[in-house]
Amino acid sequence: MTGLAQLVAEELECDWSKVSTEFPTPGQNLARNLVWGRQFTAGSRAIRESHEYVRKAGATARTMLIQAAANEWKVPAAECNASNSVITHRPSGRTTTYGKVAEAAAKIEPPKEVVLKDPKDWKIAGKPLKRLDTPPKVTGEQVYGIDLKLPGMLCAAIKDCPVFGGKLTSFDAAKVQGMPGVKHVVKVGDSAVAVVADRWWQAKTALDALPATWDEGPNAKVSSASIAEFIKGGLDAEQAFVGNQQGDVKQAIANAAKKVEAVYSFPYQNHATMEPMNATAVYTADRCEAWVPTQVAEAALASVSEASGLPIAKCEVHKLLLGGGFGRRTTHDYVQQAVAIAKQIPGTPIKLIWSREEDMTHGRYHPVTQAKMVGALDANNNLTGLHMRISGQSILAFVNPQNLQDGKDPFVFQGLNPGGAEGQLGYTIPNLLIDHAMRNPHIPPHFWRGVNNNQNAIYLECFMDELAHAAAQDPLEFRRKLMSKHPKHLAVLNAVAERVGWDKPAPQGIYRGLAQQMGYGSYVAAAAEISVTGGNKIKIHRIVGATDPGHAVNPAQIDRQVAGSFVYGLSALFYGECTVKDGRIEQTNFDTYNSMRIAEMPKVESIVMPSGGFWGGVGEPTIFVAAPAVLNAFFAATGKRIRSVPLKNHNISFA
Repeated sequence: MTGLAQLVAEELECDWSKVSTEFPTPGQNLARNLVWGRQFTAGSRAIRESHEYVRKAGATARTMLIQAAANEWKVPAAECNASNSVITHRPSGRTTTYGKVAEAAAKIEPPKEVVLKDPKDWKIAGKPLKRLDTPPKVTGEQVYGIDLKLPGMLCAAIKDCPVFGGKLTSFDAAKVQGMPGVKHVVKVGDSAVAVVADRWWQAKTALDALPATWDEGPNAKVSSASIAEFIKGGLDAEQAFVGNQQGDVKQAIANAAKKVEAVYSFPYQNHATMEPMNATAVYTADRCEAWVPTQVAEAALASVSEASGLPIAKCEVHKLLLGGGFGRRTTHDYVQQAVAIAKQIPGTPIKLIWSREEDMTHGRYHPVTQAKMVGALDANNNLTGLHMRISGQSILAFVNPQNLQDGKDPFVFQGLNPGGAEGQLGYTIPNLLIDHAMRNPHIPPHFWRGVNNNQNAIYLECFMDELAHAAAQDPLEFRRKLMSKHPKHLAVLNAVAERVGWDKPAPQGIYRGLAQQMGYGSYVAAAAEISVTGGNKIKIHRIVGATDPGHAVNPAQIDRQVAGSFVYGLSALFYGECTVKDGRIEQTNFDTYNSMRIAEMPKVESIVMPSGGFWGGVGEPTIFVAAPAVLNAFFAATGKRIRSVPLKNHNISFA
């Protein structure tokens, strides 16, 4: 929230580090109510709207505070100004502080319109500032959801049916009732059982010893192979949802001097947050409270209301800092479970913590897809047509099916759209068809940091390299010819190419790869420099990332987000895969679901190049250009195309 705090402080004219504490008492919380009274989702349009909202909140609060001071002095508000939480009446020199007039300001009708600062006049926003929450995280003082303690609290461990869609058929509570600390054994919904004890480890130990049987349902024999075959059937299906269409691609392919084809695939991946899912709830007949690490507090509140059976007015959610979200904590199955348990033990706070194994095998996963790419080159090696058929899961069909557009999931086409401010395709191709054959296996998909941009960038940017190679053209020059009408896409691509020295020979043994994409309102590109030993050991020496987010509120924070996103994207490239056997996820802990180590991390160079006029995200976009840049560099080094990830499946690892 550092960047948002800076924006609020800019408009409010106060110390940015005190935005959420400037008015600490209940009667003096005007700014806090205005600024933090609404929660924001971590993505796309909501990010940009939140920027405008907090700017308006800060400007509104400043206007009301100035008016309150002017009323007290009986002078026109136009004669007053504010700076660093102090209001001054210019003609007389009288001053007062925000805190002294906040209570009176809260009673003033908010203005319908406020004037926001021109970014060229920013004094706080646009400056690199350190995060204020780093020290307590480093020292361990920060309280996360998993750390919460309440008087009289009991702890719960839960076990759900190992196959999604299955049911709990029986359990023998008597076998564990006498174990140390055990207080209750309860059924949770149709598919889970929980043990409640004085301490969590007691609950977990008893749960492991609890005899339970399951009806695993119709998905008990599903495997990764059967899912892949199911999705493969969509690559040539007649029916598909169209996301982007231009010209006559079938005719262009039929008339091509050279046709290039490839099939790519992308697996299930786990969010694998450091802190497993957890929530604390206390239920009574007329009230339900929950303490939740969540990315969307309103959705958590709705889940509490639904699970408790109480109206929202009788429910309350206390939002806690979360130990990783990446999209996983935008859904609240764990909250509903905590409330369902608490409802069976009224008046007692219940803290539910998922074991690591439960967290890994009952997540919500990056969707599995395949893509068939067909490109048409004319006699002059110009790209005249491209058909990109995506087959696979729809997140929206699982999360919010009511938001499908005549059956189509628009999120599938992230980064491939014909226009708009969200994720426009960065190439002009005279004959184009990008479509989606929806195929939904039983493993639940969800928003995973970067979402569908991750695979779409690999599919498109690696295939662009394939086309450039088939046309015997430099990959950068091949792209540039298609990007003249996309200057912002081209600008970030040129920036990384220039920084990496694309126009000069690479050092001996070093090979380069490029990728670009637009997502979450921002334009991003990456250039990677790698070496390969033994044909399968990759050392990433350097990766350059360029980001144009429109406005750069905190450049230091953007640098950190870019570096962190490369960790996430490269971990997924080398290691990230969840496989299915007998209907269940096989990876149960970090020994089978790996992540990058410090020694494997390349040098990251971040180019922040805001062009102004729009608000884009920075936490997700560079994730999706990391993998294709490295894959393209690997081809440059070895002549081998990798069309499926993770690289571990190809016996490729970090050097």
